[in-house]
Amino acid sequence: MNAPVTWLYVPGDRPGRFAKAAASGADVVIIDLEDAVAPDAKDAARANAVAYLRTPRQAGPAIHVRVNDVTTARGLDDLAAVGELADAVRLPKVDSPAALDALPGTAPLYALLESAAGIVEARAVAAHPRVAGVALGEQDLAAELSITDENAMNHLRLQVVLAAAAAGLPPVPMSVYPDIKDEDGLVASCRAGRALGLFGRTAIHPGQLPAIRRAFRPTEEETARAAEIVEAAERAGAGAGAVALPDGRFVDAPIVARARRVLDLARRLATADEQAG
Repeated sequence: MNAPVTWLYVPGDRPGRFAKAAASGADVVIIDLEDAVAPDAKDAARANAVAYLRTPRQAGPAIHVRVNDVTTARGLDDLAAVGELADAVRLPKVDSPAALDALPGTAPLYALLESAAGIVEARAVAAHPRVAGVALGEQDLAAELSITDENAMNHLRLQVVLAAAAAGLPPVPMSVYPDIKDEDGLVASCRAGRALGLFGRTAIHPGQLPAIRRAFRPTEEETARAAEIVEAAERAGAGAGAVALPDGRFVDAPIVARARRVLDLARRLATADEQAG
């Protein structure tokens, strides 16, 4: 299964935006019952999410729901309401694997690590059998730790990237970029995250999706290099060990596999851009 590149948040108290979000071209739409919703609108937001999830949908993006903190009664009620309807549930403020042990339902869970305790327990959380993916809640984390230095945040990001990879989970998507008018900054941030092993990004506005796709789309040079490697592997035939490239260098099976992923991603994002255009 291809890892999503674009994840789009939509507030749960804005049901008129649900269908628009699903038609935006995002790979995943996340109905948010937590931070994007005021306390007095949370009951209505949950009801909106349930009503939408019960409505028959044509083929489209996966629909996730971010519930409230499941250490609270509201969060548990959210999980009970949407857990068997959504394609997956995103859990905020996960601090330890023990918090996941007694959760009801069978829905895949995405754990959001938003605290110092969550980062310390990242590997154990990622390895939990209910967890289908992990992500960082960077704004909460930076606030708790008083982090203002990007290098310090990169250190935390790498810990989560390693935890996900060690657990065999999909790559970790980047947190939201809050300035919806700063497209150049968004692209630069995405490319920096890509260099760290992060993949894809959550967005708070559909206008951010093209820039995210552009930032994670392989460059022409990367695509050409990948095509050269795949062509050499196909000439060598199945079962070949190290593959000789025209320039005399050798590459082994993991490099060939990565080259195939690069070509697949380039094709997938080119198609997404054409459909969105």
